[in-house]
Amino acid sequence: MSERPTHGRILALDVGNKRIGVAMCDPDRIIASGQPTLPAQPTDKAYAQLLQMIADNEVVEVVIGLPLTLRGEVGAQAKAVQAFSRGLEKRTKIPITLYDERFTSVEAERSLEAMGIKKSKHRDHVDELAAILILQDYMSSIAPPRPLYHDPEHDDWD
Repeated sequence: MSERPTHGRILALDVGNKRIGVAMCDPDRIIASGQPTLPAQPTDKAYAQLLQMIADNEVVEVVIGLPLTLRGEVGAQAKAVQAFSRGLEKRTKIPITLYDERFTSVEAERSLEAMGIKKSKHRDHVDELAAILILQDYMSSIAPPRPLYHDPEHDDWD
């Protein structure tokens, strides 16, 4: 794996058996936004669509949510995600990071409920929202610390 770039778009994936939730950030890594959810099968078609998205948007890194068990162990779904990640890694040269996403789907469900979206429509949005949450959390984890107070006389926020 190559060194992590400090600027440029990051693509985040919430890989499931049926669907892949997708999110992407702007090149300055400020805003994470959802992208159309992709079918996970057939896998070769999913890889092709992701590679096209990577090329079209000049993505410099891919983050894939790793669904560890509540104990932090690798279960059946995490093994499937690892296999998907290895397949994507063989097809691209950009860095791919597996990122703990244990609670993103639950958080996405709660957010959809709070937004008043009907339970019957959750499936249409939960994968995309989970990918957004993975990306936002990942970007926060790699961002340099910012000062808590902005003193205009000593403006070093550039």
